[in-house]
Amino acid sequence: MYRIAVDTVHAVVEVTLSGMMTVEEGAAYINDLRRALVVNRLRYGYAMVIDVSECPIQQQDIIQTMRAHMAEMPKARALAIVTGSSLARMQVRRLFTQSYARIAASIDEGRAWVINGVEPLVDRPVVAIA
Repeated sequence: MYRIAVDTVHAVVEVTLSGMMTVEEGAAYINDLRRALVVNRLRYGYAMVIDVSECPIQQQDIIQTMRAHMAEMPKARALAIVTGSSLARMQVRRLFTQSYARIAASIDEGRAWVINGVEPLVDRPVVAIA
């Protein structure tokens, strides 16, 4: 399942993904996402907040499908992926390797990253204090 909403004021596409996705659902999601970019004239300079906090770890076939489709998408200026699970964070880190992508603990934290450049707490480097 997925939901796509667009904040045209900030040129932010907000996506919520949930459940175990099939390859067909993944392809439908990508097609609807492309359509949302075109309809809202967000081909360049848009940002995305993708909430996967309700998604279990996905099967490799859907991950490969998403990776292939994402390579063909217009480049976003910033990406925030919202997740709480450490296993999901590992999968997200493998899928989203762009320098402008961050993992966030909440939608608000993700929006702060893509709109204002505020680094999410979950993705900040850990500094050891001696």
